[in-house]
Amino acid sequence: MSRIEVVGLGALNIDHMYRVERLLDDGEATVKEAQSFPGGSAANTVYGLARLGIRTGFIGAVGDDAEGSLLLQDFQRVGVDSSQIREKPGARTGAVFCLSDPAGQRSLYVMPGANNLLTNDDLDVAYVNQAGLIHLSSFVHDRQFRMLLELITRLEPSTRLSFAPGALYATRGLTALSPILARTHILFINEGEIGQLTDKDFKAGAETCLEQGCHIVAITLGRGKRLDKGGKKVTAIAYIRDADSEHLIEPASRKRLATTEATGAGDAFVAGFLYGLLKGKALDECGRLGDIVAQFSISKIGARQGLPTATELAQRYRQLYAGSL
Repeated sequence: MSRIEVVGLGALNIDHMYRVERLLDDGEATVKEAQSFPGGSAANTVYGLARLGIRTGFIGAVGDDAEGSLLLQDFQRVGVDSSQIREKPGARTGAVFCLSDPAGQRSLYVMPGANNLLTNDDLDVAYVNQAGLIHLSSFVHDRQFRMLLELITRLEPSTRLSFAPGALYATRGLTALSPILARTHILFINEGEIGQLTDKDFKAGAETCLEQGCHIVAITLGRGKRLDKGGKKVTAIAYIRDADSEHLIEPASRKRLATTEATGAGDAFVAGFLYGLLKGKALDECGRLGDIVAQFSISKIGARQGLPTATELAQRYRQLYAGSL
C-alpha cells in the first residue's frame, strides 16, 4: 500500500438526523423526516480527503454490530485504510441524535458507545508517525482525552498535528488543552468554540491560541460576518491567522449552492483546507477550498453525502475563480 498521508483519530458515530418543525425547550412538535448516516468529526474529514484522492487511514472503535459494519464499509468504499479501527465485542457503535429546524438551528445528543472503549493499547504510534499529518477531534470520556495527551508526546517532530476540538473539548478551557495546542500545527475551530475556549472574541482568541503554540488558526464564521478589510466592509465566512498574517475568507459568489442541512459543514471545511495545505497552497487559497467543499457538503443531507471528488472540486474552483488547482 502507498504511504498514508493523513491519519484521523476521533469518534466514529452513526448520525441519526431528525428534521423537526421547531426545536423545543418543552412541548411537542412533528418530525418531518428521519434518516441515518455515517458520521464523526475527524471521520468525516478523513472521508472527505479520501474522496479528494488523498491517501488516508483512521484510528477508532466501533461495536460488533450492523452500525459498526456500515461505518467500516463506508470508509472502504472511498479507500480509507480501516486496519486500525477496533471492533469492541458486545459494545454498541457510537451514535449522535441530531434535531434540526428549518432555520438551521440544531440540537445534538451524543451516545458514545464503543468510542469510550478505545485505549492506548489500541493505538499503533508507528502507524501514526508514518503519516505526514494526524487529524484529531474530540471524544466524550476523560479516558480518551488522557489517551490523546499521551499520544502527542510520542509524535515524531515531522508529524504535523491538525486539531478540531469541537464544543466538547473547547469547554474544557485553555489550561486543559494547552499540551495539545502547544503541539498543534493547525487549529480548526468555529467562532462560538473559540469564545468558549479563550473567553475572548475570535480575533483575540486566535492570538491567544498562537501564543499557546499553534502555528495556524482557522476559524469558521457560520453564515458569514461583516468585517473590516482594508477600510471597507466585507462578508467573511472564515478567519485565518498565523504568526505573520491574517486572512478574511469571503464567499466566492453570492450565488451559493442550495443548503439542505449544515451537519458536517465544519468537517468538510477542514477537508478542503487540508487538501490545499497538502498541495502546497497559500493559506487564503486553502480557506477558499475549505469553503467550496463545505458548500458541496451542505447541498445534501448527511455529513458525507455531498462531498466532492477532486474533479468536482477543480471544476467548481474554475467556475468561481477562473483558475486551475
